[in-house]
Amino acid sequence: MDMLAQSHAAKQFGTHRKITAREKPVRKKKVIKIISKTSPALKLVFKKRVEVDKYIDNVTEILHNSNATPIRWTSTGYACSFCTEQFHDPADLKMHIIKNHDNKTKSNYMRGVSLEDFIVKLDITDLKCELCDTNLDNIPDLVEHILIKHEKRIDMNNYIIPFKFDRHELRCTICLKQFNNFKILMTHMNIHFRNHICEVCGAGFICNRTLRTHGYRHMTGTFTCGTCSKVFDTKVKRRDHERAVHIHMNRRYKCGFCGERFTDYTKKNDHEVEVHGAKRITLTCNACDKIFDNQRSLTVHSKRYHLKERRIK
Repeated sequence: MDMLAQSHAAKQFGTHRKITAREKPVRKKKVIKIISKTSPALKLVFKKRVEVDKYIDNVTEILHNSNATPIRWTSTGYACSFCTEQFHDPADLKMHIIKNHDNKTKSNYMRGVSLEDFIVKLDITDLKCELCDTNLDNIPDLVEHILIKHEKRIDMNNYIIPFKFDRHELRCTICLKQFNNFKILMTHMNIHFRNHICEVCGAGFICNRTLRTHGYRHMTGTFTCGTCSKVFDTKVKRRDHERAVHIHMNRRYKCGFCGERFTDYTKKNDHEVEVHGAKRITLTCNACDKIFDNQRSLTVHSKRYHLKERRIK
């Protein structure tokens, strides 16, 4: 007679039998894994937290003692790091932050961000010291000035990326190269801030998360297109194929306002200007002051007319 039948019989006839230890159901014990305070994993986490907190304290000192302002770029413009306001012109964003957000608010900037994602983008247009109104050219000059003149120490690090918007066109503050949008300029800054290096191709990146994302480009194998069964040796090649051939009929360029897609980058820019009132992109040649509306045309012009690079039959 099984246990269920014995229990039913005991209830019906008033007889009870003590269930032996062997018949009792065995309960699994809950195992709690305790990580030692001296474990290498915990030490690494603690070290990263101390390091990122130090970076945040340095950025806070820069924001408190200068007119440098953080910027956050989206597909539709420049967003405030402290509220939900967005602006087409970075100068308007800078004025908004200076007028509406005090040092108490700035003290919370980047709090809680991990070292993996730590990147600080600062607008240093017309940079000056807030303590004495001294004009300065860049962040290292500001740090040195504050140390010598005001006896405040700020440790520099390679996670602070400076941008200037003192010209009509977008330029890199380090090499002065022109770009037609902020996203491409931000990607370019990885060349100057090589905090993390790819072991396969030697490319540099500002933060570790970007390096990890880049690493997927080097993963090889057999990757088949789900639509036409064409085979590729990397996931990136398969993705580019699917986007170009099967998704949106080769319309890679997406409007940042309404999501409409275009086959050509210039057509997308024209749409954003004419339909949504965005500012038209203009790039000026450094050699002859000729104006172009996209980076490709400017590059072709420079190579053909100034560098004398032509295709040879």
